[in-house]
Amino acid sequence: MSVDHIESADRPPAQQDVKDVVSHPPLFDGHPRMRAIRSVIESIADTDTTVLIRGESGVGKDLIARAVHAASARHAGPFIKVNCAAIPQGLLESELFGHEKGAFTGAHRRKPGQFEYANKGTIYLDEIAELPLALQAKLLHVLQDFRFSRVGGNGLLDVDARVVAATNRDLEEAMTRGEFREDLYYRLNVVEIRVPPLRERREEIPGLASWFLAKFNAQYGRQKQLLPETMARLTEYSWSGNVRELENMMRRLVVLTDGEQAVEALVTRGRNGHAAATRPLVTEGLREIARRGAREAERKALEEVLEHVRWNRAEASRILKVSYKTLLNKICECGLKPPAHRAR
Repeated sequence: MSVDHIESADRPPAQQDVKDVVSHPPLFDGHPRMRAIRSVIESIADTDTTVLIRGESGVGKDLIARAVHAASARHAGPFIKVNCAAIPQGLLESELFGHEKGAFTGAHRRKPGQFEYANKGTIYLDEIAELPLALQAKLLHVLQDFRFSRVGGNGLLDVDARVVAATNRDLEEAMTRGEFREDLYYRLNVVEIRVPPLRERREEIPGLASWFLAKFNAQYGRQKQLLPETMARLTEYSWSGNVRELENMMRRLVVLTDGEQAVEALVTRGRNGHAAATRPLVTEGLREIARRGAREAERKALEEVLEHVRWNRAEASRILKVSYKTLLNKICECGLKPPAHRAR
């Protein structure tokens, strides 16, 4: 069964065409490392090679993914973005691969997944490290032959899509903790693009600031300007939120009556706070921090209960009020092993 047979009523709304790279912020011109990224994109343009984009939050990973699609032979096809961290884990499999009518409570009709919608185009899996281990296993099998079944279905679907993934997490550390499959890592990491943080490519800051300023002036009908001394301080600022923080700051400057003072106050604080200029305190959003904290708390609680019951899994599942199968999955996800096994 082919995805070419998806009913037209099941297709998503028509997406806006991916714009040419030159219509986006000038990320590929101001620094040698960014020009090197452009060269990589150009060199893989005529291939379907899987790409893994890595970098801090806000560095422009989405733009890189769109540039890969725009430069490829698939540019006329769909570009489908899936934020793996924004979808509840219980719905991720259905979101990616679709489901059949009656597959679970609330499945009142057949629903194609994002892989089907990406047929003849590119699927962009953002925050790929947030996929649960069980779903990582299924994704691995899909990447091997691009065939899969919808949730609750038996028929195999063939899909022709290029996969681009992105993460701001340390995947090597995640593999060590048992949170990310090593085989999936190597399947995704055929071509790796590491995007440097904005503080490491300060030459780009004046061009980016001017680009965003012109964009928001046109959008909001304003004529705001940046003084040369303010632009100089923007270049000195640490930008722990990277390009996204700079974009938001330029929007603030344009829309607020005292926007210039707000920008001046921020960059002055950044200049006086040398620690912020050399080492950003936080590179994760609150949502990522909360998820990581919840995972660590869950792992600690699970380990304590297992040690207390001497790894009697049935007793642990009763204490933790989860099914035996769920407990085994959690043990696997947390990378926990019985003491005897760890001692070997």
